[in-house]
Amino acid sequence: MSINNLIFTFSRLTCKIPTVARTISTNSQLLFKCTPILLAEPLKKKKKLDPAIIKAREERKKRKIEKQIRRLEKNARQLKPIEECEVPLEILDTLSTRKRYLAPPSPEILEKRALLLKKWCHYKREQHLADMQMLDRIAYSQQKALDELRKESEELYQEAVQSDFQLLPFVCQGPVETPPIKHYNSPDGDYQDVSKKW
Repeated sequence: MSINNLIFTFSRLTCKIPTVARTISTNSQLLFKCTPILLAEPLKKKKKLDPAIIKAREERKKRKIEKQIRRLEKNARQLKPIEECEVPLEILDTLSTRKRYLAPPSPEILEKRALLLKKWCHYKREQHLADMQMLDRIAYSQQKALDELRKESEELYQEAVQSDFQLLPFVCQGPVETPPIKHYNSPDGDYQDVSKKW
């Protein structure tokens, strides 16, 4: 069989296959064509399920979601623990050895403490009353002075009532730019979150 007959037969076979063809050779005389490899398999037939089975599956999913919702609602009342305020487990384990058992104070010491507390309360009350009286006197004299000033001149009164922002001068001078740290390797922006997930 000659090459021309082979080419003719091969080209006839490839023409019968209805697929996308690609020419290998640039020479149009040879007409060598190949088809793409199809690695497909026939579609699986859908199994017809009983409607009761489908309904039971949906009910199970629904119950599972409801259970998760109930669990989340139960834990919603619990606040997220703060690690700084929690007592470490090592300390809780050694709590019995850490406790101090002091003897109860005698009645004389208790009476002395009660008298001292009463004296302190009396002193703080007198101090508070004196402070309140002093503030009342200052407010009264200030209002009296403003009333007298208003009788003299309305313009001076309006200027006196204005807020004086220079009364408490505040000047802050500091570095406008942080000086560079020698031999400091700046991070590349990596961030590792070590906080606990709750």
